[in-house]
Amino acid sequence: MDDAGIGWIAAIIIGGLAGWIASSFMKSDTGIFMNIVLGIIGAAVASFLFGLLGVSFGGWLGYLIAGFIGACILIALARAVRR
Repeated sequence: MDDAGIGWIAAIIIGGLAGWIASSFMKSDTGIFMNIVLGIIGAAVASFLFGLLGVSFGGWLGYLIAGFIGACILIALARAVRR
């Protein structure tokens, strides 16, 4: 979270928003807490994966995009494991 240049409260808010957008996009029915978790962990996952490719995200918008992409990846993985 420190790499993105935002505080932990902003990370929770942006993570929740990213998780909510991802759950709406993926048509997944998750609660508010799970949206926050998906967004924050998703941002970490996406930042790591894109870091391997040499792409970096910064600031609020970058954290939101990374959280959305990462949360979509996590939702897809959870669906694959359930089947």
